[in-house]
Amino acid sequence: MLPLSALLLGLLAFALAWPVPVVLGRAAWTRRDPLAALVCWQAVGLAGGLSIIGALLVHGLSPWGGSLPEAWWAWLRHWFTGAQPADPVRGDHWVAQTLAAVLALELVGVLVLSLVRTARTRARHRALLELLVDPVPGVDARVLESPVPAAFCIPGARPLLVLSSGMVAELAPGELAAVVAHERAHLAERHHLLLLPFVAWREALPVLPAADRAHDAVRDLVEMRADDVALRSLAGASSRRTLAKAIVAAADGGAPRGALAAGGGVLTTRVTRLLDPPAPLPRWARPLAVGSAVALVAVPT
Repeated sequence: MLPLSALLLGLLAFALAWPVPVVLGRAAWTRRDPLAALVCWQAVGLAGGLSIIGALLVHGLSPWGGSLPEAWWAWLRHWFTGAQPADPVRGDHWVAQTLAAVLALELVGVLVLSLVRTARTRARHRALLELLVDPVPGVDARVLESPVPAAFCIPGARPLLVLSSGMVAELAPGELAAVVAHERAHLAERHHLLLLPFVAWREALPVLPAADRAHDAVRDLVEMRADDVALRSLAGASSRRTLAKAIVAAADGGAPRGALAAGGGVLTTRVTRLLDPPAPLPRWARPLAVGSAVALVAVPT
């Protein structure tokens, strides 16, 4: 019989793998406060992994004790001294332990592999672009000769912000400043690190529809968050319209793999949000969202 804690952790893992990402991905409040929504998404991903691994561990180690520290200590005593567990050990206990170890190694391994692969890809793109780009007079960016309007940044230890010559020619100075502010927001808030776990989740569990949904939702939210941060540095009542025109111009430009582009995310949603901003959340809403995220991670832990 499954321990109650293992059953509850399994139910939590199921909820975080399917209905919770669906509900959170469709929630309208996330557009009102992308930062709080990003915190919630990080909690969903972390708590989901902890829950499924925890459920397997609790069941697999249940013959050795009622809590994981107690069970691990009894398990070590069994291997080194031959002490027998209080309850008989069945085959399903060994299977659960093995699955927990395999799943933990896979999730951590895919995360590390994604980090290394993305870092190498960015390094290659940066090395190539540094040979092709030149400083933009009056703009804190580099220019790449291309008629297609494009704007993107390559994060890392040596971040690189790139505008195409087509973008520089098409946009007014205020619009160029808006694009640069957007990309600087990506770099300042390390948005590439917020995306990385969901890239790994999608690669580790490609058959799980929630993995695609979560990745796309986080990608859109980091773009909205960068829009919000950029607006703070732009002066004038028309800054929202200026930024909206800039990201529409950059929509078809694309970006190298591993880069963050000004025209990324769902363009219609971003432009609508800029031109017709939703009402901010009540003051109590963000602490509630962050507190719920902390509790969500604390429960399986």
